[in-house]
Amino acid sequence: MSRFRVEFYECLYARADALFELTDAVLCADGPVKTLVELSLALEHRRGHGAL
Repeated sequence: MSRFRVEFYECLYARADALFELTDAVLCADGPVKTLVELSLALEHRRGHGAL
């Protein structure tokens, strides 16, 4: 899994950190994600609602 994370991160160019944290939040959500805004409440998305 760590290799996948490294290779995925290397594929991201613009806003790599924000996109990577957004991906973590989607994958760690307790259920289906209905809106991106609700991800700002997830612990994995540390940047808050302003980054969405």
